[in-house]
Amino acid sequence: MKLVYSEAFIEQALVKLYSRGDRTVKSVAEELNINYHTLKNWMRRKSVLKVSGLANKEKRPQDWSAAEQLTALQESHALSGESLNAWCRERGLFAHHLTGWKTAFCTEGKAAPSTRELRGLKEENEQLKRELVRKEKALSEAAALLMLQKKFRALWEDEVK
Repeated sequence: MKLVYSEAFIEQALVKLYSRGDRTVKSVAEELNINYHTLKNWMRRKSVLKVSGLANKEKRPQDWSAAEQLTALQESHALSGESLNAWCRERGLFAHHLTGWKTAFCTEGKAAPSTRELRGLKEENEQLKRELVRKEKALSEAAALLMLQKKFRALWEDEVK
């Protein structure tokens, strides 16, 4: 009896085969429980470009644009529990990605300052601290001179009398 494999299974097997790393074709065939020659025939029949295009169809969560993230949040808003997890699996996501995106959208107006802005604020802070130290020294010097002036006047007044 001849086994008939679905097109989806063949494509998944080829994706696995082309992303096998240093494993042999035979080991992948054994893992999938497919005849080695069947797998070799599938390789000949399908082009490498078509399979690699299928493998790259799924995007990583960090590759999603802001518009796609917003659409995903809108689609999954009413879902919860197992239905949310199933929805996420279909798109190659996890629920924590959605939570992170939602938090990012909610804090968008209050976005953290960039590194350039932080560096500028730190430099300004250091400059203000230096200026404060300089002014405190000048104030203490002025206070010391005032005290010396009072003592000097008191000393001269005693001598004048």
